[in-house]
Amino acid sequence: MNRRDFQIAAAAAAAAALLSEGAQAQGMHAEMFHPKLEGPPTQVAMVIFPGFVTLDLIGPHTFFKALGNVEVRLVSADGAPVRSDTGLIYPADASFATCPKDLDILFVPGGLKGSIKQMRDPATLDFLADRGGRAKYITGICTGTLVLGAAGLLKGYKATGNWQVRQLLPLMGAELVPDRVVIDRNRITGAGVTAGIDFGLQIVAMLRGEPYARMLQLVFEYDPHPPFNSGSPTTASKALVDHLMTSRAADIEAARLAAVASPAG
Repeated sequence: MNRRDFQIAAAAAAAAALLSEGAQAQGMHAEMFHPKLEGPPTQVAMVIFPGFVTLDLIGPHTFFKALGNVEVRLVSADGAPVRSDTGLIYPADASFATCPKDLDILFVPGGLKGSIKQMRDPATLDFLADRGGRAKYITGICTGTLVLGAAGLLKGYKATGNWQVRQLLPLMGAELVPDRVVIDRNRITGAGVTAGIDFGLQIVAMLRGEPYARMLQLVFEYDPHPPFNSGSPTTASKALVDHLMTSRAADIEAARLAAVASPAG
């Protein structure tokens, strides 16, 4: 082999090595963004009740389904369809009696008036206490965290919820942390409504890895730029905060009484 042929062969070998490394890197990236899913499906139960807030359900539901190798069930008390706050009717996949006993994720959405009723409903509290006693993760957002609290599932745990009523959580043994998402061991709670998206991303990152969660964030183009800076009681005007607290004072008091009267109160 002359010098020229040797140089050509060496260059070809170097190019092949680079292509091989590139292919390996691409494979590593693909595996990182699409983790291998093995074993039985992740079992998720999302409790629905009359008047629950649609957005409380839809955000987390979207991310739960995106976990892959997952079975997500909407669970109503009797297995019947449930009408949400917007009037949309959601069919249930299971009842309290037929919901799997062993869950990976138990989730409760919010909706203040409906949540108050659930806090006072022995069947709901018994179901949550039973499934929550074995679930790997106990989760909820908005006023759904009050229902978890009433069932005794937040005692000794840090938790958050809807800004208007989360101050009631300590009445049921929880430690209030007024953040958008709070993770304390296997309890994961979120603030009001739109916090369900942040909550969902955190769940995905915990179960499938941060790279996959980041990919989903981009797929769903979650890059919020709200037109107003009034989405939190810390940024909204005092007049607006006072107005909402006054307009919902009766419901907030009813929630307080339900918290005190609950088994965890």
